[in-house]
Amino acid sequence: MSLEAIREGLVTSILFTATHGSDDPTKATIPFIGAVGALEAGHRPRIALLGEGAYLAIESVVDAIHGIGFPPLSVFFSRIIEEGVPVYV
Repeated sequence: MSLEAIREGLVTSILFTATHGSDDPTKATIPFIGAVGALEAGHRPRIALLGEGAYLAIESVVDAIHGIGFPPLSVFFSRIIEEGVPVYV
């Protein structure tokens, strides 16, 4: 068995849930940080936008969110879209 085949068997699909939007910019950013980290680790993340998090489906809302101690949400969101990560609303 090749090393690549072993790695493929270890790939996990992970669902991140975003339940905050502009009501708490820091908490709104955290699921996207996790999803980007999962991508970089070779996993397959998905994101579900629930409750206030559903507002993150609006580009102008994403552009306005900048959590404390993190880059703007738009940095992570654009990577998620670029990589084709499914985002469910």
